[in-house]
Amino acid sequence: MKDELFLRGEKVPMTKEAVRALALAKLELHRASHLIDIGAGTGSVSIEAALQFPSLHITAIERNPAALRLLDENRQHFACANIDILPGEAPMMMTEKADAVFMGGSGGHLTELIDWSMRQLHVGGRLVMTFILQENLNTALAHLQQLGVEEVDCLQMQISSLTTLGVGHYFKPNNPVFVIACQKEERHV
Repeated sequence: MKDELFLRGEKVPMTKEAVRALALAKLELHRASHLIDIGAGTGSVSIEAALQFPSLHITAIERNPAALRLLDENRQHFACANIDILPGEAPMMMTEKADAVFMGGSGGHLTELIDWSMRQLHVGGRLVMTFILQENLNTALAHLQQLGVEEVDCLQMQISSLTTLGVGHYFKPNNPVFVIACQKEERHV
C-alpha cells in the first residue's frame, strides 16, 4: 500500500511502504491467526496485514495518545474490524498467544520486549523487528544469540526514491533500516 493512503499526524511514526512490505513477508502471515503489533503508531503494519488477511486477528499496542487517535481513525478509514487496539505499553498482560509479533520500536526496553515477544509466541511463531539505530541492531542480535536463537535473518534496507530536481531527477535516499526476523523454536519455551 502506498504511504499516502494512510491518515498521518505530526510526530506519529509510520513504518514506510518498502519496509512494511518486507516485514509483512517475513512475518509469514499466511499461516498465522493472531498478530501482535508493538508500538503500532499510525497502524500501517496492522492495517495492511488486516487487509491482506481478513481472517487474521490483530492486536495493535500503542502508548502515545495522539498515535492512538490516529490508529483508530485509520482502522475506521480502512474498515478493519479485525484489529483490536490496546492502549498502553508492552510488555503487558495478554490472554491470547500469537503466531507473529512485529516490533517497530522499543521505547528503550528492547531486550525486555524481545523476551516478552518470545513468551507471547506459539512455537513456530515469527518475530520481526525493524530499527534505524545501529545500537538497537547490535543489542537485538546479541540478545537473540543469548536466548539461543540460531536462525536469525538480518537485512539492511537502503531505499532511494526518484525525485525531481530542477529540470532533472535524482534518487533521494531514505535512512537505512535494519530488519531482523526469527522464529520461536521448541527450545525457546
